[in-house]
Amino acid sequence: MSRKNNPLADPKKLSAATQMVHGGGKRSEFNETSEALFLNSGYAYPSSEHAELLFQGKVPGGHNYSRFANPNYDMFQNRMALIEGAEAARCFATGMSAVTNAVMSQVRAGDHIVASQALFGGCRYVVEDFAPRFGVASTLVDGRDPANFAAAMQPNTKVVFIETPTNPTLELVDIAAVAEIAHAHGAKLIVDNVFATALYQKPLELGADLVTYSATKHIDGQGRVLGGIVLGSKALIEGDVHTFLRHTGATLSPFNAWVLTKGLETFALRVEQMTNSAEKVVAALSGHPKVNRVIYPHDPSHPQYELGKRQMKRGSTLLAIDVKGGQDGAFALSDNLAVILISNNLGDAKSLITHPRTTTHARLTEEVRLETGVTPGLLRLSVGLEDPDDLIADLMYGLDQV
Repeated sequence: MSRKNNPLADPKKLSAATQMVHGGGKRSEFNETSEALFLNSGYAYPSSEHAELLFQGKVPGGHNYSRFANPNYDMFQNRMALIEGAEAARCFATGMSAVTNAVMSQVRAGDHIVASQALFGGCRYVVEDFAPRFGVASTLVDGRDPANFAAAMQPNTKVVFIETPTNPTLELVDIAAVAEIAHAHGAKLIVDNVFATALYQKPLELGADLVTYSATKHIDGQGRVLGGIVLGSKALIEGDVHTFLRHTGATLSPFNAWVLTKGLETFALRVEQMTNSAEKVVAALSGHPKVNRVIYPHDPSHPQYELGKRQMKRGSTLLAIDVKGGQDGAFALSDNLAVILISNNLGDAKSLITHPRTTTHARLTEEVRLETGVTPGLLRLSVGLEDPDDLIADLMYGLDQV
């Protein structure tokens, strides 16, 4: 008998928590328990014939240059693909390089993109400013109603791009409904799944074609490295996504890939604890006299609560707080916090708060900000691993100063 005969030797039969520890791993001849680190730029080949076959793509799992192929990339990509339920994945230097690749690799001059208007500022820039420079038009719609996507589709629409929950207002987009609309028009649906995480939302199962993450966030989640990843079918990932990566070079470093792979070992524990704390913070802030509203996908006060319960397993780690007193009130709260840090990052072990109007969404006009719910008093809170009672006490003190 052999360990290989055990049904659990198939990683697809393991739970997500176990896949995050063991999935996609490779061992060298030294049989190390912690994944090895491969800090090499290139590779030596046993023969010229082997090199020829490798460059023809006829050597399975072969590596020929670390701009696009490295054992550390393999381990991170394979583990993420298991967790996501994807056939393949490619990792990138940052989350924005992953988004840019996912969108731009699927369009050509003369094509059209439909996107939800509530997007992270950098993502909106790709769709609204960057793509049109290369002859790709775009239309932004209110993503809360799938009918708006249907109305915006054109004969040359090739991509529909959404994030859900949205950054920073935590609006939701019905992934299954929008996927059906996109596919009926011959377009591909790309979903930025950063806020929900792979633990709580499965866009590919709901009909998406590609899923993107800033791996900087929950995947590392400890403020150490930048990274991004795109996941989907083998045909899309090994086709346009890989080709675009290979020739534009937005490459993740092997060291960062190693850090992200190690980060996945504690991913489930961290995200579940952070979500538990986020729920307690929401309950504590709800109804506070100096808070206009608290926005959280799994709180019954959320206008899309039923959709949130349907497509998200839990509400995840982020919430938004609309403070009375506008920007002055928001600043007074943030500036008087002792535990929660002011930072535009998210998904970190440390709780972080930011004022989107003056940071992540500062480049947008006030009209667009208000249109997408980024009001002067809005704060985005990423809940970390601190004791939730300390976080609540910190926020209550901050609110007392408003």
